[in-house]
Amino acid sequence: MTDHDLVRGARVRLTQAGWGLVRAPLCVAGLVLIPLQLYAYPLILVTIGIPLLLLFTALARRYTGFFRWWASQVLEEDIPSPYRLPANRGPMTRVRTIATDPATWRDLAFLPVNAIVGILCGVLPAGFWINGVLGFVMPLIWLDHGRVDYVLLDYDTPGNMVFAPLLGIGFLVLAWWATPRAARLHATVVKWLLAPSATAALTDRVRVLADSRADTVDAQAAELRRIERDLHDGAQARLVALGLSLGMAEELLARDPRAARELLAEARQSSTQALAELRDLVRGIHPPVLADRGLDGALRALALAHPLPVEVDLELAGRPEAPVESAAYFAVAETLTNVAKHSGATGAWVRVRYEDGLLSLMIGDDGRGGAAATEQGGLRGIERRLAAFDGTLGIASPVGGPTIVTMELPCELSSVKTSSSSGTA
Repeated sequence: MTDHDLVRGARVRLTQAGWGLVRAPLCVAGLVLIPLQLYAYPLILVTIGIPLLLLFTALARRYTGFFRWWASQVLEEDIPSPYRLPANRGPMTRVRTIATDPATWRDLAFLPVNAIVGILCGVLPAGFWINGVLGFVMPLIWLDHGRVDYVLLDYDTPGNMVFAPLLGIGFLVLAWWATPRAARLHATVVKWLLAPSATAALTDRVRVLADSRADTVDAQAAELRRIERDLHDGAQARLVALGLSLGMAEELLARDPRAARELLAEARQSSTQALAELRDLVRGIHPPVLADRGLDGALRALALAHPLPVEVDLELAGRPEAPVESAAYFAVAETLTNVAKHSGATGAWVRVRYEDGLLSLMIGDDGRGGAAATEQGGLRGIERRLAAFDGTLGIASPVGGPTIVTMELPCELSSVKTSSSSGTA
């Protein structure tokens, strides 16, 4: 180890010891949250306890969230939040969710344990450093005939003139070894108490899958109703009219050939329109261009048909699975439709990448912003569509714009064929 490494290591450890001392009173301060939160539960019966419980629980979760974040930095691993989300935002639903959430009670158990561990892991390393430094300073003070008593040593005898520096070296070595381990020990305790348990993670995963399945079933049912409605109101009506026209033409063929020819021409026009409507319906179920040219060609065709100029930038080393490809296409199509209807934008762009097993899509526009995934809105429908594939939807849309919608879908690419394009449609 060079002198530079030694100095840098000492600086890092002294900084860790200093922050440990800062955390110690913060750990003790968390004990105040225990009586506050417990006191709010019986007050629920007189209504005032509802806002108090929500307030004190929010404070406790922010407090534990800080330690969860700090532990993730020390351990260099993500520690997710373990809390359940209420089905809606009503106060009583939130209180019921909080009261039945095991993570709430684990937070309360964490507070006294954190106070004890925080004091030990914060004070001991600092004490080692202080004793190590005093091991070299105290003999100089003794030479001036001073007397200083501190934690472990009494340096007012001449024999300690030699023993004190040796013991100081021992304390410095112990401080060097203990400082990072104390921080990791504290972070490990935080992770053990505040990270989601395996049972909670499994329960949450089952809940997410159940919600995703329900959303998928609802989306499929809505899609079937749309297809049935389009068939009934469009192609079916035209085919019925076609049959009537052919029947009337058959009756008029012998006595009025001219009228029969007019009916046959009308029937031919109806058949053409019915065929066009059937093609549009099939294209809405699964666009032929998507099957033939993949996501690149389908998105580029979508951009060409859009009323606004849309720039497409796509880099994929192959094709995703067909269901994922279809979900990605329709998600982009719905988002671009929203851009045209609601954003007031003058242009938009689509960016598609594949990294680390994730198909990432970003759609942006220069509109007025303020987009949000409301319950009956198109973005919520996109979120349900992506959730069927464990996908996620993110929206960044400040008032005044711009709006950026980010989608991620876990998938594998089926081939090594490269499809890369960038341009404006």
